[in-house]
Amino acid sequence: MEWLEQVKWDDQGLVPVIAQEVGSNDVLMFAYMNREALRLTAERGEAVYWSRSRQRLWHKGEESGHIQKVHEIRLDCDGDVVLLKVTQLGHEPGIACHTGRHSCFFNALRDGQWQPVDPVLKDPQRIYK
Repeated sequence: MEWLEQVKWDDQGLVPVIAQEVGSNDVLMFAYMNREALRLTAERGEAVYWSRSRQRLWHKGEESGHIQKVHEIRLDCDGDVVLLKVTQLGHEPGIACHTGRHSCFFNALRDGQWQPVDPVLKDPQRIYK
C-alpha cells in the first residue's frame, strides 16, 4: 500500500492523529496510529488507534460503544499528522472522551488555571464496566 509509505512515521512507527467531528468541526481527541491501525481505519471506515499505554491496537468504542465513523482521512502538508473527519456514535451528542465528555479538550485556561468548561454527558462509571 503505497499511500502508507507516504506517511512520515516517527522512530516508534507512530503518527499523531486528530479526530475532528464532521459538521461542527470540533476537535474531539488526539491519539496515535501505527501502520496497521491506519490501514484498518481505512478498510473499516471506523477509527482504530494504537494505544501506547496498552501497547495494542484499540478500536475506538470497543468498550464504551462510542465508535468513530470515519468519513475522510487527511494527511498534513509535511506528511507527519493525520486528520480524521468523523461522526462520533454511541450517544447523542457524541462522547469521544473517556471522562464522558464530548471532546477530550474540555479544560480551558482561565485566570491562570485549567478549568473544565464542558459538561460530563455520561458518568464514566456507567460507560466502562
